[in-house]
Amino acid sequence: MPQSLSLVLIHVVFSTKDRRPVLNPSLRPALHAYLAGVSRTAGCECYRVGGTADHVHLALDLARTRTVAGLVETLKVSSSKWLKQEAGLADFAWQRGYGAFSVRASERERLCRYIERQDEHHRIRTFEEEYRELLARHEVAFDERFVWG
Repeated sequence: MPQSLSLVLIHVVFSTKDRRPVLNPSLRPALHAYLAGVSRTAGCECYRVGGTADHVHLALDLARTRTVAGLVETLKVSSSKWLKQEAGLADFAWQRGYGAFSVRASERERLCRYIERQDEHHRIRTFEEEYRELLARHEVAFDERFVWG
């Protein structure tokens, strides 16, 4: 086959360290735009970024030359520096782990709507409840002792 083609749509989720609610509503649009830009610079199309005061969600296509771990590291390191320098959050840090879930291309719009409605969604469900549900829905085995540290 002379050409390499792929479409790997993923839903990425990561939270602030200790799930501290430091991403205030006035900061989020700039942070979300920044994360989308970092993703695109890495060659990964970003369809939507959203979140709340303590976590972010991204819907993106993983470039065929990228790994999930490498992309998430790039997103977190770059945005952490940006938040420290541009937003004045000198002690900001993301939690070490992340969640990454494969999504069918036909589900992209549904995922984007879900990400857009994070504030509404979290009026009735905590991040922890949401994350457990994502892990269960995608059949990801996990040990509760190590998920939140």
